[in-house]
Amino acid sequence: MKRKFVTNLALVIFLNLLVKPFWIFGIDRTVQNVVGADIYGFYFSLFSFSLLLNILLDMGITNYNNRNIARDPGKLTEAFSSIVGLKFLLAVFYALVCLVLGLIMGYREEHFRILWILILNQFLAVFILYLRSNISGLHYFRTDSVISVLDRTLVIIICGILLWGNVTDSMFRIEWFIFAQTAAYTITAIVAFLIVLSRARYFRPYIDFRKFTSILKESYPFAILIFLMFFYFRIDSVLLERLLDNGKQQVGIYAQSFRILDAAYMFATLFAGLLLPIFSRMLKKRESITGMVSLSLTLIFLPALFLATIGIFYSSEIINLLYNEHTDASSRVFTLLMIAFAGISLSHIFGTLLTANRNLRELNMLAGSAVILNLTLNLILIPVHQAYGAAISCLATQAYMAVGQIVIAFLVFRLKMHSGFILKIILTVPLITAGGYITARYSGNWYMGIGILMVWTGLVAFSLRLIRFRDFLSLLPQE
Repeated sequence: MKRKFVTNLALVIFLNLLVKPFWIFGIDRTVQNVVGADIYGFYFSLFSFSLLLNILLDMGITNYNNRNIARDPGKLTEAFSSIVGLKFLLAVFYALVCLVLGLIMGYREEHFRILWILILNQFLAVFILYLRSNISGLHYFRTDSVISVLDRTLVIIICGILLWGNVTDSMFRIEWFIFAQTAAYTITAIVAFLIVLSRARYFRPYIDFRKFTSILKESYPFAILIFLMFFYFRIDSVLLERLLDNGKQQVGIYAQSFRILDAAYMFATLFAGLLLPIFSRMLKKRESITGMVSLSLTLIFLPALFLATIGIFYSSEIINLLYNEHTDASSRVFTLLMIAFAGISLSHIFGTLLTANRNLRELNMLAGSAVILNLTLNLILIPVHQAYGAAISCLATQAYMAVGQIVIAFLVFRLKMHSGFILKIILTVPLITAGGYITARYSGNWYMGIGILMVWTGLVAFSLRLIRFRDFLSLLPQE
């Protein structure tokens, strides 16, 4: 299992490194710089609003389906036929709730002109995730890796032509960016659907409300968990836009730094996407999970700590490199969000382990309290500190969730991780942070400083024997 995890993780990271950094920093960032912070902030707040409710499109079905298919691949055919019909019914329900809630919140015509397109995009995106849950549940990780970057690749091509291809005399409009995503999601959904169809013995979609009720009864704990997690991760920008007179601008400031957090979050999600079916199968076979937890902790926490250190010592340089407006305010936000990512990385390991074991009651109680914490902090801090206050709320919430999930995991599984390993992980924090301080203070060039810090992080990992060459060699395919 370790070999499968690492080799497929290497592939999915390689493909995503080819595509997603350019999508985030080449396309998404350029769109914000072209249209301006206010217009992009307006779009981003509506995008976050559509994300908050997209659990109504899924109701936990994707995680439930991934876990079930991983445990019993023979269930694919029946599940595929029954769930697709349910997905379309949920899409209608989701659209109605979004529109009604938008009216209640006071959205005007300018809001709804964009919101209805985002509703369609959310349906397509969630439908793709469901289709991918079948592919990864069957342990076709290489195929899933390709599908995971297909939509972004298509958006890069379409937006690249519109931004730099001189095919129009008009200024780039935010609506073009949204429609480009619609086209890319549609093509990706068709490709993924055909792949799953080829693995199923047959496909006969049907409407069976008894079956739907049975599926939802099984999946609703996943739905509650995902909703709560999306809520405390995405509500910040919605509250900024609604609570402040200059809300659109503050969302734009927040989005400039959040974009980088979101990029890191995408890569952490790749770990979770691989770990969920692997943990599920290992738990079913009653195999020891301690080694897999230690391995994943090493592979995700060290890069997260590296990014947090960059956020502490190089925030101004990075934000000034990427953006044209409000760079001082965004750099302060960036520091806090990068530290928050360290907590997010831990949650992706221990939260995924608890999800695979169906400890959803504990996770939902923890996430529910995190929502209360996040809302309370946002309502107190945003009116005073604006985007910076939202960043403080994000950091506090993610740290709370990480600690809570670690404690629950150790209590549930009685994990007996070697004390030496835990001590080494703890030691990496001051060692890498000290390396960041020294490079920022004494290196003549900040590019060089980050490069040296990267080398230092690797040296720390190898010196503490958190990473060993022989372990990697043992994971390579044997002839």
